[in-house]
Formats: sequence, C-alpha cells, structure tokens
Amino acid sequence: MQKPHDLFAGSAATAAHTPLAERLRPRTLDEVVGQVHLLGPGKPLRVAFDSGRPHSMIFWGPPGVGKTTLARLMADGFDAQFLAMSAVLGGVKDIRDAVAAAQVAQGQGRRTILFVDEVHRFNKAQQDAFLPYVESGLFTFIGATTENPSFEVNSALLSRARVYVLEPIGQDDLVSLIDRAMVVINAEPGATPLVFDAAAQAQLAGWADGDARRLINAVEVVAESARNAQRTLIDTEWLELSLSQSLRRFDKGGDAFYDQISALHKAVRGSDPDASLYWFARMLDGGADPRYLARRIVRMAIEDIGLADPRATELALNGADIYERLGSPEGELALAQAVVYLACAAKSNSVYKAYSAAKSYARDHGSAPVPMHLRNAPTKLMKELGHGKAYRYAHDEPNGYAAGEHYFPDGLQTRFYYPTDRGLEGKIAEKLAYLRALDKQRGKS
Repeated sequence: MQKPHDLFAGSAATAAHTPLAERLRPRTLDEVVGQVHLLGPGKPLRVAFDSGRPHSMIFWGPPGVGKTTLARLMADGFDAQFLAMSAVLGGVKDIRDAVAAAQVAQGQGRRTILFVDEVHRFNKAQQDAFLPYVESGLFTFIGATTENPSFEVNSALLSRARVYVLEPIGQDDLVSLIDRAMVVINAEPGATPLVFDAAAQAQLAGWADGDARRLINAVEVVAESARNAQRTLIDTEWLELSLSQSLRRFDKGGDAFYDQISALHKAVRGSDPDASLYWFARMLDGGADPRYLARRIVRMAIEDIGLADPRATELALNGADIYERLGSPEGELALAQAVVYLACAAKSNSVYKAYSAAKSYARDHGSAPVPMHLRNAPTKLMKELGHGKAYRYAHDEPNGYAAGEHYFPDGLQTRFYYPTDRGLEGKIAEKLAYLRALDKQRGKS
C-alpha cells in the first residue's frame, strides 16, 4: 500500500518535477509539525494511534494545518484502506461507491477509513447517509472542516464522532518548514544552492498566517523565480517582489471571520483604541468588506455606548456614509476614526438590556388591552365610548410632566431602563430620579 503523505516533511529523492508539497509530506506522526496538544506524548490523537483502535472523528481547523495528513497517517498506522472524498464535489453516488469499496475490504478482513473533506458542505440528508455504516463499523469516519461542527455537522453524526481542534501552525514551525523546503530544493540535480535569509523567512512565515500549505507553495514560487533571475539569495526585497499579493488568510464566511469581528467588538467595548484599530486593520487587510465593518461599527455604537454618548452613533453613521461617498482607501479612515471614538467613549448597555427585557415582558403580557385614557379618539363614537377620557396632556402640566400618570396596561407596571452614571446618561439618570420624586408626591408607586 502506498504510504500516506502531507505537507510537512519528507524525502528529497522524489522526482524534481513533483510539486514541492508532495515532496514534503510526512510518513510518520513524528514528522508532523505542530498540533503538539493532540500528538504529544499522552495526548488524545497520539493515544488513539498507539491504541490500535481507530474511532470516528472530526478534525476542525483552518486550512493548511494537517487535517488530511492525519487522516492518511491514521489509515497507514492501522493498515486500513484509505478512501477520500470532497463534500464540495461529491454526492450520494460517491457515498455509495465508498460503501461498496468498504464492503469489499471488509470481506478481505481489512479496515476502511473514509475521509470526507469539507464535510460541512454536505447537507443533512447526505450526512445522515453515513450513520448506519458508522454504527455498523463498516468504516471509520473522519471528517475535516474549517467551520464550527456544532453548527455545520448534524447532531446525529456529531454524537458518533470525537471532535479534535487543530491549531494554526506556529511561527517557529513555519520557519523550520522553510528550512526543510530549501533542503529539498537545493538537492535537485544540477541546482545552484539558494540561501533564504532569516528576515525573509520570518516575513514569509508571518505572511503564511499559520497555513503550511500556503507557505510551501510560496517557497516554491519564490525559489523558482530566484533561479530564473539567477539569484542565489532570497531576501525580503526579493520576497516582496516575487509575491505580488500578500493578503492574509481571511475566511469571509467562517469562524475566522466571526472570531475577528468578535475581537474588534470586544476591544471597542473594553475601551482599548489600539487593539480596536489593530482588529479593524487586520480585517481590512484580510479582505473584509468595509461596508460590513461599517454596519457592525454602528451596532457597537448603539449596543455598547448608547445614551452615554449619543454622538457615537452619529459618528458611526457618518463614517459609513463617508465610506459610501469616497470608497477605499480614503473612506476607510472615516471608519477608523469612528472605531477610535467608540473605543474612547463612555460605555453603557442600559438601552440594550432594557430593550431585551421589554421584548420578553411584552411577549409574556402581549394581550393586555390599552387603557381607555391612552386610546385614540378620532370619532364621536369613540369619545362616547370613553376613548381618551381623563388623559392628561403633559405639555399642559407643571414641568411638562404629568406626575403620577400611568402609561402601562392596567395591572402592569415594571422598570426596564436603568441608566448608568457615565457620560450623558448620568444626566438622564438625574432627570428620571427627579420625575420619580414627582410621581411619589402624587402617590404613584
């Protein structure tokens, strides 16, 4: 059986025309770079490999961190038939074909490991199709996903598989991969040795952003361009020249996206303008739509600042409008200004909490009728029926306030809004306290 491969280590003896990633694939667990929390001594995946008893599992992690690697190595470690399919391209027919191949292997006394890449792309019915065969032990199921399996994998399949979270490859490990790659490249017949200086290695490792596959493909491009230009040194200048685009990985619909917007929101809420600017710039650098960020910035102003500083909402809306008028990159500065202002502004989520409480209260008491004195009376009949009777017009009252008046349905009375003492909301709190004192004088509890 052919040995499984992946992106992290390997032999230079393979033909030079084979893609570099193919020549850098590990043949044992010890050659895998990263994932020490799973593969170190006594760690879960190491124990699973050493036990000789494979179990169904789901690998959750960003691209280029070794999900396919581990599945292939598991098949090799258990001397099992390895079947792979992609949920992006596969369908029910591919599942049937895999089942048939697994049945043949079972008849020969051999295990099968079925690896499904991007398993979250299968719909519920397709995912359910695996269940009877997983339960019967026909094959060991291994799914790979970049999305949170709690949301994207149906509960029945999830309950039958153990989830392992794979982490981005660390900076030091990525640098070591560059060294391995250069050993393989320089071992090619007739090759002029190339030197990759330390600064360029660090820059490329940062550019790869935890993705080993991306790193190795970039090393191959840079090395080939250097040889074509008859260079022997790869420095930062040549690196930037060779890689015309250096956008960081940014999954516009996945967990990386929501994790980063969460970090931006929390940095603003935490009144840290520097961290807020970092996450804002990081998301733009990674390809986030500035219009999406503008919408989220407006939400932050309303949810976390509110009436403590109403100017925050105005500034956020102005930033969104300016971006629409100017576009990128000029309009991004207006959004950055809004981010900094929001981070520095007084904070209050009192309105956010009050609105949530009011929604729940209204849902629980939704059938309570409008009191007669608050009802509209546009016709003579309605007036005769008592609509609007005894209503007190606030503008005609002392201080413009109808002290003691009741505006809830009969039998209902509660309080949702508790202003803070921060910013403008402190003044609002003083005003409400004064009005409640007037209510108390009129005997309203």
